[in-house]
Amino acid sequence: MSTVDQTRELAVFLRSRRERLDPGTVALPARRAHRRTPGLRREEVAELAGVSVDYVTRLEQGRGLRPSPEVLEALAGALRLSEDERDYLFNLAEQRPTRQAATDDEAGPLARLVLDLSPLPAMLVNHRFDILAWNPEMAGLMLDFGALPPEQRNSLWLCMLHPGLSDFYLDRERTLREGIADLRASWAAHPDDKALAQLIDELTSGSEECARLWALRDVRVNARGRKRLRHATEGPLTVEYEVLAPLQAPGQRLIVYRAADPASQRALDAVAAQAC
Repeated sequence: MSTVDQTRELAVFLRSRRERLDPGTVALPARRAHRRTPGLRREEVAELAGVSVDYVTRLEQGRGLRPSPEVLEALAGALRLSEDERDYLFNLAEQRPTRQAATDDEAGPLARLVLDLSPLPAMLVNHRFDILAWNPEMAGLMLDFGALPPEQRNSLWLCMLHPGLSDFYLDRERTLREGIADLRASWAAHPDDKALAQLIDELTSGSEECARLWALRDVRVNARGRKRLRHATEGPLTVEYEVLAPLQAPGQRLIVYRAADPASQRALDAVAAQAC
């Protein structure tokens, strides 16, 4: 198969979604004129989306337009697109969805999966590294997230600013440098996220260490690796972590820890026993 002609495919896709809609299911003023083709008319799509008929016509003719995210959201709503179809539309137009942040903030069914991963320590974070869900083993390994104010349930905030975790990472410089590099990548991918910008301001103003690392402009998305930790009662241990991105919530990350060696496994077993 040849590579995708995005302009042409965008045109064909919009036209096909318009033609499949039943006019009777869409709230439009009654029109008496006989319909010669199935689906909605272009002027009806334009009315629902709040754009001009000429704009819809040019899109469906593949005349080189690049709709903004706001227009794409309006078209997706007017055409009653599913989430998958909406993502497809944005990909064809080479734009980022504007509603991603809202879904990133909800753990949903993944909260149950986090619990099911016990006794492996696991937690779910969003693109801001807010901790959305965790299991008892992860809380026992780090700290009691449930006892924290919601605004402090952020893995980078905790690593940088929480006094109880100041000596948690044995390789603190490397671990935090990788975390800040990951944060920078997320910042570039979500340039309009005010909450993310506020987090970065808080970290860089509240920690000289963070400000120094942010200024390095390192960029790295951490998919897997190894961390050396110091548990309050079990002492040093090493974990290997894996980061998974759910298909239905690509802005979220499921983080799972496994022991890197037999001694660390014994330490994690003890943490799990205490967490029960």
